[in-house]
Amino acid sequence: QVQLVESGGGLVQPGGSLRLSCAASGRIFTINDMDWYRQAPGKQRELVAAITSGGHTNYADSVKGRFTISRDDAKKTVYLQMNSLKPEDTAVYYCNAVVWVVGGSIDDYWGQGTQVTVSS
Repeated sequence: QVQLVESGGGLVQPGGSLRLSCAASGRIFTINDMDWYRQAPGKQRELVAAITSGGHTNYADSVKGRFTISRDDAKKTVYLQMNSLKPEDTAVYYCNAVVWVVGGSIDDYWGQGTQVTVSS
């Protein structure tokens, strides 16, 4: 019913920047919270940044001051601007959204993930 497609990952040198995008499509009535998670090899998936429908944001301590989450509701898209990247930011980044689907149900959806590698 709902698909989330991430883009923008890749290989970047330490100190560099990347911008991730996640576009939602399908039978969407409205989107509530939109989040970015990441999972590094051998580690649990962790919340990186979150943004509510009202625009309130929250960040993991490890990315505060370096990452910025934003959303464009007209495009049903959430973004993650990542600056001053560090090798420890290397992970698969996943988009998550809480979506009110046409027809009345509200569900949690995930994207397929995009690889971010920070290395010289």
